[in-house]
Amino acid sequence: MTSHTSQAPLGDVLVLGLGRTGTSVARYLATLPAGRVRSVTLYGGTSSEPGEASCALEGLGVAVALGTDEVRGRFDLAVASPGIPERSAFFRAAAATSTEVIGEPEFAYRESPARWVAITGTNGKTTTTSLTTHVLLSAGLSAESVGNIGTNVCDRVRERPQDSWFVAELSSFQLATTRLLHPRVAVLLNLTPDHLEWHGTLEAYAAAKERVFANLDARDLAVVSVDDEPCRAVRDRLAQRDLRVCELSVCGAPESACAAFLREGMLVVRLDGVEHVLVAADELQIRGLHNAENALAAAAVALELGVSEEAAAAAVRTFSPIEHRIEPVATVRGVSFINDSKATNTDSVEKALTAFAAGTVVVLLGGHDKGTDLASLARAVCARCRVAVCFGAAGERIAAALEDARDARDEKDPALVVLRAAHLREAFTAAVAAARPHDTVLLSPACSSFDEFSNMAERGRAFKGLVRDLARGGE
Repeated sequence: MTSHTSQAPLGDVLVLGLGRTGTSVARYLATLPAGRVRSVTLYGGTSSEPGEASCALEGLGVAVALGTDEVRGRFDLAVASPGIPERSAFFRAAAATSTEVIGEPEFAYRESPARWVAITGTNGKTTTTSLTTHVLLSAGLSAESVGNIGTNVCDRVRERPQDSWFVAELSSFQLATTRLLHPRVAVLLNLTPDHLEWHGTLEAYAAAKERVFANLDARDLAVVSVDDEPCRAVRDRLAQRDLRVCELSVCGAPESACAAFLREGMLVVRLDGVEHVLVAADELQIRGLHNAENALAAAAVALELGVSEEAAAAAVRTFSPIEHRIEPVATVRGVSFINDSKATNTDSVEKALTAFAAGTVVVLLGGHDKGTDLASLARAVCARCRVAVCFGAAGERIAAALEDARDARDEKDPALVVLRAAHLREAFTAAVAAARPHDTVLLSPACSSFDEFSNMAERGRAFKGLVRDLARGGE
């Protein structure tokens, strides 16, 4: 039995973007009853061209306009793909011709508003979303991961069982255009500078993230890290609204009625004054302090939704690393190879480095240069890594930052070795040559992949292919 969905008329609907999200939304709209939708029009943008996706949509009755972002007509609603910034001419053209512009998760929520969990943050979203879904499923509840994790919510609305939970990973792009989204539990893991080219300012980026809590009320739960200053400011604003806030920390033990934290190495969740002692952090299969934080967040969500302490503890203990996130690949000639291709910003890399013993890491850094400040990353790499191999478009800038940080250090530890390579393959070869038994070769690039690969997953699989070749004795 499927969930109750909206029957409200939508009128004339505009869809922006011919990528995975836009195609999903247009396909969903085209199959709604005529009484709900008068017309569906999709604008692909200036770089869009005819292909299988556009032909399939036209076959469903969608009016498709390609090769332009000059939107014409009048629309009751526009649904924009997350890659289209609000400040862009394309988005502004849609706003000028539409009564309202929203994103795909907001649209899907309006179509099926029951039983949502929303998870956001600069880093850790995918792991926490996957882990939350794993805990709920392990406890016998119906749940699925949707959103930025890779499954468009619109693709799942119709088949969704009535009692199922949507555990939605939501990016800042997706949250920026939310209006009515009201999850039962919402999570903010951290806030560090990222995607400023899309949002324009750090303040706009942080405000987009905070929108995940906009419609919560006293019956709901907000899970908020208190280990960084921007998140503490969010916590304070939520408290002023008299919301239930579960303070998330791996650096201390909050004394609030709702908290999730480490005590003597144990994961502890306190909800409304009742404590649940779960498992030791070193029992988790996912490594690093940041993953203990992710597990605490997932456990807090599950316990709030009625999962027992015993079931939550068992589930977090059995969760395995996800692909491209501190993913063990193989051990070859005593050297461990770890794929962390999903680490596309500096904060993510800094957290990943804490999962390994200092002085044993050969890290691969580089890719598309987002122009991020590198000072904090350079200090962390100098403190924890033995060798850094810098590659790709950002390689030289990263290498220079590492050398500056290394030369400024007064410590007596052996100095970081900085190597340069043109592409991932050459960087891998250099890393293998530099690695010693018991070292870890870690792909944790701190950059997006678009200089050499179509996405971070392609980059991660290329790295794993190189490791497999090495294990087989190939070049």
